[in-house]
Amino acid sequence: MKISPMKSTQAPVVLIYGPEGRGKTTLGTKTERPLFFALERGVPAGVVIDSIESMNCFGTVIGALQTIYNEGPGEYRTLVFDTIDMLEAHLIEHVCIAHGWKNIEQPSYGKGYVAADDEWRRFIRAITAIRDKHGMTIMLLCHSTIETVNDPRAPSYTAYAPKLHKRGRALVMDACDIVGFLCEDLRVVTDDGGFRERTRAASVDGRQLFLEGRPAFAAKNRFGMPPKIPIGVNFDFGDLSMYWRHKDATNNDNGT
Repeated sequence: MKISPMKSTQAPVVLIYGPEGRGKTTLGTKTERPLFFALERGVPAGVVIDSIESMNCFGTVIGALQTIYNEGPGEYRTLVFDTIDMLEAHLIEHVCIAHGWKNIEQPSYGKGYVAADDEWRRFIRAITAIRDKHGMTIMLLCHSTIETVNDPRAPSYTAYAPKLHKRGRALVMDACDIVGFLCEDLRVVTDDGGFRERTRAASVDGRQLFLEGRPAFAAKNRFGMPPKIPIGVNFDFGDLSMYWRHKDATNNDNGT
């Protein structure tokens, strides 16, 4: 049995999710030398990105990842998948074609989604292999959905989550070093209307990237990042990447 030291990698797998129109794609363009898998073909006005062509099925995505792994990423330092909920649609279509199913619900006892798990694992192995071999940051962008949470410790409540099937979501989130929820910060405001008070939610401080989980949303990070980081119009992605780069430099200084 051989024992060797283990430390966090400098290049993380990052999942950023949130409601529509919150700037997830724009945030992806601010990463270091990004190469897009533009699965939704949606780019903000005035923005030009380098994107791999013909990403219209799961097989072409896997093929492109194999090419990047074997031949290298060239000048690019970040792979951005926009979005992985669209990737999931391609993945499910791929599974159904491979098994001759009309839809993923056709096989009994949820066996369709069990088969989809294998393809999710293949995708995760591919992106982590590229990260480990070439030192690339992997950014996964995803829309959000609101789901009911049944926690034995409390009454049922609703929370934001990445817009993926629960099985695929668990695999993806477990593989990520950072899961960030991009949304406005909210506070509760009570208006005095004379005879009756009205309670409402109001956004404050613009967009925030939340990096620690709360009952209202899922989030995490492995780099000791603050609970939330403001994401302004002129946000510099270096304000995020400094956390994992600083962590790696600190580990090297300590001889770990």
